[in-house]
Amino acid sequence: MLVAGVYDIENNKVSEIELSEVVFGAPVNESAIYEVVRMQMAFRRRGTASTKGRSDIRGGGKKPWRQKGTGRARAGHSRSPLWRGGGTVFGPQPRSYAFKVPKKVRRLALISALSMKFKEERMIVLSDFPMDEIKTKRFQEVIDRFGFKKALFVIDGAQPTLEKSSRNIPEVKMVRSEGINVYDLLKFDHVVLLEPSIKKIEGALIS
Repeated sequence: MLVAGVYDIENNKVSEIELSEVVFGAPVNESAIYEVVRMQMAFRRRGTASTKGRSDIRGGGKKPWRQKGTGRARAGHSRSPLWRGGGTVFGPQPRSYAFKVPKKVRRLALISALSMKFKEERMIVLSDFPMDEIKTKRFQEVIDRFGFKKALFVIDGAQPTLEKSSRNIPEVKMVRSEGINVYDLLKFDHVVLLEPSIKKIEGALIS
């Protein structure tokens, strides 16, 4: 088993916790991480780009000139893609870019990302984060005390006071244990786990 120190919000080590080697000590599979991040980014694409073809543009119902005898190239429609103001050929249309990767790959990628953070010593375990009132300034003081620049906080359940205290800090994100994902783990420099959330993460990933 792996052992990690548990700290309070004053940055004092108060205890230690055993971590599962299956979740936090696994080999890093970069291929799985790449596929899952690509999937997450594809889900975020809106896919609303749209162009008009020749049949979508208003006008152009009449043949511009007769077929023969003018000396000009034949033309049957003034909204041809060859003409100014004409339609677009093979332009983008609204579509979904979403795709899925197998559940086992998603699990492997998440385990790899957690293991990578632990090996790089960019994972901190907090025993608790008591907040009696919504206070962004107090939350920022804790961030400064640990020296975090970009931090992802993982909590075990709904904590409205803590979540609201952090939402105005641009380089901090608060997620619940069931919402932890590969993209966020890679995006933020440090991952801060509240101690109760570890058991939930291990329970979800160990089958």
